Amino acid sequence: MLMLAADRGKCYTLFMKKIALAAKRYWMPLLSGILFLLALIGLSTAGENRNPIRDSSQELTAYFLDVGQADAALVLSGGSAMLIDGGNVADSSYIVAFLRDKQIRYLDAVICTHAHEDHVGGLAAALKECSAGTIYAPVTDYESKSFQNFCKYADKRGKSLTVPKAGDSFLLGGAMVTFLSPVAAPATTNDTSLVVRIDLGETGFLFMGDAERAAEQQLLESGARLSADVLKVGHHGSDGSSSYVFIREVMPRYAVISVEHGNRYGLPDEAVLSRLADAGASVYRTDLCGTICCKSDGRTLTFSTERDYDPRTAVLTPEEELQSSIPAGTCYIGNKNSGKFHKLTCSGLPAEWNRVYFETRDAAVADGYVPCGRCNP
Repeated sequence: MLMLAADRGKCYTLFMKKIALAAKRYWMPLLSGILFLLALIGLSTAGENRNPIRDSSQELTAYFLDVGQADAALVLSGGSAMLIDGGNVADSSYIVAFLRDKQIRYLDAVICTHAHEDHVGGLAAALKECSAGTIYAPVTDYESKSFQNFCKYADKRGKSLTVPKAGDSFLLGGAMVTFLSPVAAPATTNDTSLVVRIDLGETGFLFMGDAERAAEQQLLESGARLSADVLKVGHHGSDGSSSYVFIREVMPRYAVISVEHGNRYGLPDEAVLSRLADAGASVYRTDLCGTICCKSDGRTLTFSTERDYDPRTAVLTPEEELQSSIPAGTCYIGNKNSGKFHKLTCSGLPAEWNRVYFETRDAAVADGYVPCGRCNP
């Protein structure tokens, strides 16, 4: 009986040694391989340099950056980030500083609405600062240094430009991003603008780039869904964009205009402000507000601005304007930037800082001002 127990002990010891040998020979390499794969996955994720996830997928934040007479917007949702345009080349340091402030290291999407410098200029610096997912543009080549520099840094990131078609879409966090244009061959660079719609829950945003009336008409005829809560007004509020029929189709509750204070173009145009007022839109302007922030939870929208601002001051009625201090004897008001003069009751009177006052029509004409086409002074 003692010998039998001893034999059993030897068998058990031998069996365990065989298991240990098999584990060493087969299971350890397998375990090492699994750990190696996990390490590779971790390195791959770290290489993309993803952003810290802070936002709920059911929230969206849009920053309309104060880049003067240019355009740039950063959109965040569910830890994902998208940059729409990058201002002028001179705005590069501001764009990079803003991305760093928001801890953005990875841009899921970069959209160059069109190839003009005031939209593409700072995108090269953004791509130098951040790695990126998909980079969209209406063209893959354009004869300007700023666009070619943009292409160079996209290439350095191992990316080629994607030219989207109308109807193409992708998810950004919890938001759906859809390209609405171009829907036909454009005649001008402005009309090549990629018009971008963003939807989160019941709220919608429409970014127009510099699309002008021909592109707007194509959008109207395309049957695309244009109604939106927030309209990023086309071409900095130029009268060549934002036609009456287009604004009436969009019917925005809020309008955002990216424009430089005292710009030489006299923008935003008085006629555009009047059309937005007629539609009941609250207007936010970067020249008056600085950088503008709009947040959506899918149902409600909240705005905050860099500077104290009341959106009602962006579009004033003639009666409200007349309550301001107009010198005695004034019969006509001129717009310093546009070079037009108006009757006191015109719906397109300029802001006070942009006014010059005349007692007679002859005095306005002698000063080189031309009559407003709306009020015919």
